[in-house]
Amino acid sequence: MGEAHIGSRGCGAVDGENGNAAAIGAADFLYLAAAPTFALMALLTSVLGGASPDAVCSIGSASLLSGMVPMYLLMSAFHSAPWLKLIASRRNGVYRP
Repeated sequence: MGEAHIGSRGCGAVDGENGNAAAIGAADFLYLAAAPTFALMALLTSVLGGASPDAVCSIGSASLLSGMVPMYLLMSAFHSAPWLKLIASRRNGVYRP
């Protein structure tokens, strides 16, 4: 029986050798879009007053990590790895998405 060759990215992944440059470009954009999107959501939530009424009533016992703004900031921090890789690769003079 013949063996099926699966690319290095795994089954069903977008393979650059098939000429799917547009799909790879979109994937690279989405890869970098998460952190700024969450940071913008945190900014908009804090500026537009996205606090829940329950948080206003219980200010004395509220945790610093409760609410939407800290959640969005944490999500932005957790999704910052692609940006850090991009910055590090540009400093070394090599770009690897």
